[in-house]
Amino acid sequence: MKSFLKYTLLLPLLAVSFVLVGQTTEKPADAAKAEAPAEDEPIQFSGLCLDGSGEELEPIPFVTIAVDGSSRGTYTDWKGFFSIVVEKGEKIVFSAIGYETVEFIIPDTLTDPRYSLVQLMTMDEYNLPETVVFPWPSREHFKLEFLAMEVGSDVESNAEKNLTKESMARLVKVLPADGNEGADFYLRQEAKSYYHQGQLAPMNIFNPVAWRDFIRAWKKGDFKKNKDK
Repeated sequence: MKSFLKYTLLLPLLAVSFVLVGQTTEKPADAAKAEAPAEDEPIQFSGLCLDGSGEELEPIPFVTIAVDGSSRGTYTDWKGFFSIVVEKGEKIVFSAIGYETVEFIIPDTLTDPRYSLVQLMTMDEYNLPETVVFPWPSREHFKLEFLAMEVGSDVESNAEKNLTKESMARLVKVLPADGNEGADFYLRQEAKSYYHQGQLAPMNIFNPVAWRDFIRAWKKGDFKKNKDK
């Protein structure tokens, strides 16, 4: 009976000792986990690029903002504003045509995930070699000198060959449209789509003007000429 009471009192003491040992062994792991430094968060880098060459600080549009050593970057809008995600310690390069390139390093002591900057840029001036232009006194003098200019037979034959109707038609089909022609075509297409916005566009099968042009072309034999070509 005494031995039974001894074991019944010993079991709770052993259980309590195991719990205490487990808590003491887990505390160092939790403390080490809490003391581990957190990873650096990205920084939202925003600001303005202004022209600091004159007295008035004017915004500089389309300034290239590139992160040195990477493929990340952006550019300023019409008001000189930019915003890009960077990391601490990275080098930011500001460049624009006509301005000196500026470099800025993101501080590695930032504690806030947002950082703003007003970057002033100065104009980069280049002195080109001097050019002297001697114009003719009048248009009549230029016309006389131009007509009196000697042109070789080979140059004249090449010019006549390039200005033939066949050459000009071939160039029209081969040469792509430039920027002005492409922009004009796009604007015309947009205006045409807005003209019939909200309703169905009319079909040429019911257009009397289109039928008139078709009948005239058929009588002239335009379709036969195109088929022969």
